[in-house]
Amino acid sequence: MSKNVKIIFIITFLLALFGLGVSIYLTLTHYFSSAIPLACSDTGLINCAKVTSSPQSKLLGIPVAVLGLIFYVPMCYLCFPSTWKLNSKKIALARQIYSIMGILFVIYLVSMELLVIKNICLWCTSVHIDTFILFIMITAMWNYTGFSLDRLNPNSNA
Repeated sequence: MSKNVKIIFIITFLLALFGLGVSIYLTLTHYFSSAIPLACSDTGLINCAKVTSSPQSKLLGIPVAVLGLIFYVPMCYLCFPSTWKLNSKKIALARQIYSIMGILFVIYLVSMELLVIKNICLWCTSVHIDTFILFIMITAMWNYTGFSLDRLNPNSNA
């Protein structure tokens, strides 16, 4: 396995950790807003308070920040460097499916911000960009972890 592949494994894990950290922060500001203020502009186009308190900030009654936790906790495991090296097609498929679900949810959330709420949350945008980069990197790594697992195993007969 090349050094570049190992670096990508580490970068995806760090991206997943970043997304988890922001999701934790946004969840805490949602439930404990008086103790943990939302550090972001609340005027003009960039208005985190308006976005995070809008009706669109919940899906089926669940705060979007909590859904971020539900996404990023498993993603941290799936992107942990040792997990990448497990040579498991099931894990590779789970990682890919999860990243696709993440990017589809990001498209939904961005459309809600721009078309319905008409404001942008910088914290949310950082997670959207993070999820997009994760999706691109995981998809680019599919040949190393999906159908071409023999590339990671120098002892394979393929």
